[in-house]
Amino acid sequence: MPTPNVHAFHDQATFTITYVVSDPETRRAAIIDPVLDFDPVSGRTSTASADEVVSCVADTDLGVDWILETHVHADHLSGAPYIKEKLGGSAAIGKDVTAVQETFKGVFNIKDLATDGSQFDHLFDDAEAFSIGNLACQVIATPGHTPACVTYVIGDAAFVGDTLFMPDFGSARTDFPGGDAPQLYDSIQKILALPGDTRLFMCHDYKAPGRDVYAWETSVDEQRADNIHISEKVSRDEFVKMRESRDSQLGMPKLILPSLQVNLRAGGLPEPEDNDIRYLKIPLDAV
Repeated sequence: MPTPNVHAFHDQATFTITYVVSDPETRRAAIIDPVLDFDPVSGRTSTASADEVVSCVADTDLGVDWILETHVHADHLSGAPYIKEKLGGSAAIGKDVTAVQETFKGVFNIKDLATDGSQFDHLFDDAEAFSIGNLACQVIATPGHTPACVTYVIGDAAFVGDTLFMPDFGSARTDFPGGDAPQLYDSIQKILALPGDTRLFMCHDYKAPGRDVYAWETSVDEQRADNIHISEKVSRDEFVKMRESRDSQLGMPKLILPSLQVNLRAGGLPEPEDNDIRYLKIPLDAV
């Protein structure tokens, strides 16, 4: 398999890893899961994290074809619109983003929110093929954490979103609306069916107990052998029981309410009101 160049950017405030993935021959690139910085205390946004990505692309003379979201994130605001403004590219996500939009349109009472995914430039079907320069790429629908989760297989690398974490940290939660532990198990099996030496890139890392450094790259073989939640030794029933029990004890991500409102719109911020200020809603006793 061809080997793309992968440049990772770790946003420690949200534990998110953004990737610039490029074809060494044509110098065409995709940006995966970009971050818009947001301070929930002050309500201020910043493009510092996205500017690092923009600088990398400029410094390495890359052209951007795609801005890819692995899912509708609940832990950071997407920087996709800013990246698109600065670098171009088509913003894309899995087609089942429509289910997430339909679920949360009512929660936030966003009356003008289209629920057909039209905020994005492209919606990917399961098994759909696309390209980055000469790199052959394929989408694998991997729902379970959310309905819209997808994995992007690009050459010998796969970008798994929140489906998996590093082997010593395990797997994603499934207690969000539309999440499903049995479905997550089945989705992970699709990833583990890839060739053993496939490089796997995580969307987040939180440093597992006993590990002093952040890490976000592993392999299919390492996940099959060592994942603490879903190795070859764990049955589907065992995984579902563990996952549902663990999820019942988890608190809400601190940025879930602002993140969802923005990310449902492909990273678009709400329109300013008549005082030229934008507002995000906090639904009381609704989630």
